[in-house]
Amino acid sequence: MCMECYVDENRITPLLNPLDCLENHTQYICGTCGRCICIEHEPKRGLQRWNFPFKSLEIAKLYLRTADYSMKKPCGIYEIESENGRHSYKIFANNEDLHLYLKKNIDKTCKNMNPIFIVKEYREYANTQIRKLTSDEIQKYMSER
Repeated sequence: MCMECYVDENRITPLLNPLDCLENHTQYICGTCGRCICIEHEPKRGLQRWNFPFKSLEIAKLYLRTADYSMKKPCGIYEIESENGRHSYKIFANNEDLHLYLKKNIDKTCKNMNPIFIVKEYREYANTQIRKLTSDEIQKYMSER
């Protein structure tokens, strides 16, 4: 597992529309394994990719590093259950953010109220880059998938 970005598949992201994401979105480029993770800020809703709910813990882990980097601290992945019994996984900077989310979304609960995954401490890494990729980099990255 990569110490910096928490996964062992260094070309697994972007998951959805990878070429479009690599061409048009700002990427967190892992300084350790080179994995690109979308860190694009969506101005309309004021959110980044890591703010959205994920279908599984594994998918949430793919985006956790961008949350940690954005907040400059370890963020946690929480399991959220909706009224209809559907489970999703959301990243929050802290328990206070979780409580605010649950207050606004009264149809959702978090049984545990603690993260099901979090790293012990936040670290910066020397070779990390935040930028858009060049067309050559996109081509190389896609060929390595």
